[in-house]
Amino acid sequence: MTRKIALVTGGGKGIGRAVAARLAHDGALVVVHYGSDEAAAKETVAAIEADGGQAFAVQGTLGVDGDAEMLSAKVEAGLRERTGEFVLDILVNNAATGAGSIATATPGEFDRVFAVNVKAPFFLVQHLLPVLRDGGRIVNISSADTRIALPFELAYSMTKGALDVFTRSLAQELGRRGITVNAVAPGPTPTDRTAFMFADERMRAGTAAAAALGRIADPSDIADVVAFLASADSRWVTGQVVDATGGTFLGPREVTTSI
Repeated sequence: MTRKIALVTGGGKGIGRAVAARLAHDGALVVVHYGSDEAAAKETVAAIEADGGQAFAVQGTLGVDGDAEMLSAKVEAGLRERTGEFVLDILVNNAATGAGSIATATPGEFDRVFAVNVKAPFFLVQHLLPVLRDGGRIVNISSADTRIALPFELAYSMTKGALDVFTRSLAQELGRRGITVNAVAPGPTPTDRTAFMFADERMRAGTAAAAALGRIADPSDIADVVAFLASADSRWVTGQVVDATGGTFLGPREVTTSI
């Protein structure tokens, strides 16, 4: 990815941090977007630079009017300062927020989760398409929630279903430019947003047991899949949602096995 330029939204923490670090390690100049935690974003940039990579952070509040325009303008300013031009090769739409169940979600929470998880990626792509080079890559971070029913975060799951549709339709639209568009659907992965799932040892054990591979994911497991989809090796893959759950809840397990 030498001489490639990538933007990772929500790149200061969790899966976003792992993605930013992996793309930078592979040679890309990475723009690390963050919403409010400047310290975390600076830590991500510092870790990348300590590894010999290149990165810088930009702040942008998503889910508000004009968010795509404001973030695009900040990315442009940062890139022109460092490279003299405003072009992108890779866009990773990772930033997301959550909302509750049918019993607890409020109209405000519902509107916000769709504004951050669906509306922001849609219009960010719209604003950045003119500077996304032909042959570029768009990777959307979806969720296993689209195939595993988790009623306690129903509204969040609905946004990820919308992102999957966005992925397929955008891939059809941009294929003529050689731009691939894919999504990665992680399963339960330790991040700030999912910390509650791993606070109890029994829940941790149950989560590991639910995966065919028998362990809890690390953010780097997801980042490696994103890196493949962002690379030249994935040139013939587009419009796909890649399940990156370690085989979580694939189906009933046999009590005994001969393997």
